[in-house]
Order: sequence, then C-alpha cells, then structure tokens
Amino acid sequence: MPQRPLTLSDWLSYIEQQHPATIDMGLDRVRTVAQAMGLGAPAERSIVVGGTNGKGSTVAFIEAIARAAGWKVGAYTSPHLLRYNERVRIDGEDASDEALMAAFNAIEDARGDTTLTYFEYGTLAALHLFAQAGLDLAVLEVGLGGRLDAVNIVDSDVAVITTVDIDHSDWLGEDREAIGTEKAGIIRGWKPVILGEIDPPSSVLARAYLVGANAIRGGSDFFADDIDGERWRWRDVGFRLELPYPTLRGPIQRANAATAIAALRALDRPLPRTAFIQGVAAARIRGRLQAFDRDGVEVLVDVGHNPQAARELAGALKAARVAGSSTLAVFAALQDKDAAGVVDALADQVQQWHLAGLAGARAQSAGELQARLDGTAAAGATLHATVADALQHALQQAKAGDRLLVFGSFHTAAEALQTLDPGT
Repeated sequence: MPQRPLTLSDWLSYIEQQHPATIDMGLDRVRTVAQAMGLGAPAERSIVVGGTNGKGSTVAFIEAIARAAGWKVGAYTSPHLLRYNERVRIDGEDASDEALMAAFNAIEDARGDTTLTYFEYGTLAALHLFAQAGLDLAVLEVGLGGRLDAVNIVDSDVAVITTVDIDHSDWLGEDREAIGTEKAGIIRGWKPVILGEIDPPSSVLARAYLVGANAIRGGSDFFADDIDGERWRWRDVGFRLELPYPTLRGPIQRANAATAIAALRALDRPLPRTAFIQGVAAARIRGRLQAFDRDGVEVLVDVGHNPQAARELAGALKAARVAGSSTLAVFAALQDKDAAGVVDALADQVQQWHLAGLAGARAQSAGELQARLDGTAAAGATLHATVADALQHALQQAKAGDRLLVFGSFHTAAEALQTLDPGT
C-alpha cells in the first residue's frame, strides 16, 4: 500500500478489506505472521477462555481478581460494544489509538503476502501489545469456537470452557457434541481445563482425557453455594472462601465468578484470599443486565443473543419480579441467530414485545425478524426501524415500577447504551 492509514478509524476500515472472507477459520495464516513478528508467550502466564456464553464476564472476573492481587494483567475480548479500543486492556485501561495503530503497523511490516481477517489482525495486535507490556497474566477470550480460532495459537497455562450450547451452528455444528469438539480445541496436554458446567458434552471430556488435561468441573470439583442474601461460598477439597455477591447482575454471574476463581486457583502462583473477595466485588463489564432508571422504569441492557443466554435472562427476571409490574422487551437480533428460540425462552417473563431493526453485516429489519417469529409470543410485536426508536416507544408505554429489557446482540446493546447514556 502506498500510504498506511493515519487514524484508527481508517486502519479498521483497511483491515476489514484485507481478506476475501469475514470469517476464515484456521491457524496457518495467523501463526505464520506471529512467527514473523517474533511473538512468543504474551505474558508470564496466560489463560484462554472459550465457551458459548459467559466468556466476557469470566474474563472480567479473572482480570479483576488478578489485579486486586497486584498483578499486571492484559485482557483481550471481543466483540466490542462502543469502541474498538475496548478489545485490548492493559492494567485496566483500554489500549490507545496510537498503541493499536503501532501494532497494526508492526503486523503490516511482518505479514508480507499473507492475508488476515479483521479478527486475526486484532488478535495479533493484542499479542504484540501484551508482549511489550511485561505482563504477569494475559487473559484471552476466544472469538469463535476454539480449535481454529486465532487465539488458539497461544499455548495457555489454563484453558476455560464456560458453557457449551447451540450457537454459530453454520460454523461449529448443529449439536452440543459437535460444538464441544470445536470448543475443546483450546485444551492443552497436561494442563488444567476449567469446565464451568457440571455436564459438559462428552466430546469436551474426551479431548481432556485424550491429551492428559486435568478437567476441573463446576458442581463436581468446585462448588458455589449460597450462604445468605448477601454472601456465597466458593469451595473445593482444600480451600473455602466466603464472598460478596458480584456487582454484575444475574444468577449466572455467581457461576462465572466461581469459574474465574477456579481458573486462577489452577495457576501455579498463589493469590491472597483478599484478592478473590475484592476482585469479585470490583468486576465490571458493560451490557450484562446493565441497569438504568428512567422515571421509575428499570431499563436492563444485555448482549444475550442465543437461547441459552435467554434462559439465563428469564431466570434473572423471574428471580427479581415484583408483583403487579410488567416486563417489556425490545428485541433486535442478527439474521443468523435462533430468534424464535430466544423468544420462547423469555415468553413467560415478558408481557409486551417490541422488535427493532439493525444495520450492517448479518443485520435484518424488524419486519424480517418478525417473519421469523410466527407462532411465538413476539409474533404480534410492535415494529420499529431502530433500537433507539423502539426504546423510546417502549418507555412511553411503560409505567413506574415496570421493567424494560433491551437485548438480542452486541449491536442492540451498543445502540441502547448510546441512547441511554450518550456520553458513554
């Protein structure tokens, strides 16, 4: 290229156009460029987090606990909600435009004729910045699947698989066993793998046994128990902790916190008990049942976009339901998601539905979404061109004491947050 981009926005436009496919799973290209860049281990220790749901929250808990222990931590997550910079954090701070542009320049210097996808560029940029930062711990979230995801070039000290359920079926398979095979690709021989659910697919356990990994299962090898309305207990055979409930809302966040604790306990570096307590309380992440008050209406914004996530949302709504109040929902989803399965999971908890359109790749209009929801509780929903329009209309319909859930994708959550908190 005669002249490289001069702004981060221009760089992001550029890297979107450098590979003919948006998704092209495989490790050969990214590994070739990583070797040309001289990239080794991104930190003294590393944890790779995969799974269907709960990855971002689990990364947030691991990061917060390790930082509470005084460790220097890098976290790589995707997708972002509001700014690309959110994908790379070092010591709790998002990477600057200048740092990301320098990393992209380093990739261009090294890649030669090798083409990279947008996600592969981002992964290499994060690894480059982490390698320069002198980190105690790097926490890396898998983008899609695991086995062929760019993050999987990292040989982690601990692998985490939060949950396995149906999502991205076109790429990963039609059932939990097939999807589990892809997720299990991040497991390394003779290293621990933390499984966030008690009943993972047999394909995950088979991979762990095949390579000699130590499979540590939630509900079997470590436990999360209620104590009272303010405290819960994490325990395994030789260790117990009493902890405050996470600031992150929803019953699933206790399970995510428990998985994060197990992952850090599996490293060969001890942490003080106070770090677990402080980190669980301090962890923050946008768009996970993030709450706002609008004239007495509680607005909840969530990135949930598949049936498993919707079932967790339904459980959270049911647990916090107030007699006499109604729950409204603004739902906008990408066209490759199981929208009917999502609505069915929430049908008993939502009394009024609003459908909104999204713009961009894989997006669909509210009318196109409604056509896929025939026979569901949202079949007669009110239609809106945008999430902002739907949110405004739903707030006009709601009364003080009601709840409004805005959800369905990262794009949906981002538009809602920009509307609710324009300065965010």
